[in-house]
Amino acid sequence: MEPLAQCLALARKQLLLQWRTRARFGSVLVFGVTALLIFSFAVGPDSTALKAHAAGYLWLALLLMSTLSLQEAARLDVQNGALEALVLLPVDGRALYYAKALVNTLTLGGLGTLLIPVVVALYDAPMKEGPLLLLAVVWLGSAALVAPGTLYAVLTSRARAGDVLLPLLLFPLVVPALLGAVKATEVVMAGDPMGRASSWIGLIIAFDAIYWSLCGLLYPLLLED
Repeated sequence: MEPLAQCLALARKQLLLQWRTRARFGSVLVFGVTALLIFSFAVGPDSTALKAHAAGYLWLALLLMSTLSLQEAARLDVQNGALEALVLLPVDGRALYYAKALVNTLTLGGLGTLLIPVVVALYDAPMKEGPLLLLAVVWLGSAALVAPGTLYAVLTSRARAGDVLLPLLLFPLVVPALLGAVKATEVVMAGDPMGRASSWIGLIIAFDAIYWSLCGLLYPLLLED
């Protein structure tokens, strides 16, 4: 079976597993909404400040949610012995990585999509450049968080302090992508008369291209350990 066909078959199995544990998806979403509520309470009734920082709060919530969803996905593989079983199969390690990363991106991107109306309602955030461009930024940024996150989640899932190690490893690495995502979201919400959004989106795309390629090469080496 070719790597692409392997990747699609593995992604289908991962999606079925995610569907069976969909209650966890709801738990992570509730966590994200709660985080946004806490941020709004911390700022207070200052509507100007809430609008100004809406993009940062959205991505801070998504960053925190990413660690929960990635840890849970890796924990299911380790607890059920699914990862070890897949390693024994004649499956390309890169296909396994891209299948997992694709499903994790769908999960985090879906969570981010559901958070957008919450941000609009809580912070009265505008979308002057349109919702489609904001959705594109959310999905590209989610892919940037997932690319190294999928690798690190498996790496830390076998450690005792894995829940602590994952954010320690992931957060510093994704700073460039997170900066680009926050800035692009700010521009999309506030308006982009100077055409700045393309530069920040380009930064996210470059990060995606580098880390989706690099982590796909490193993942098979991790499975050999």
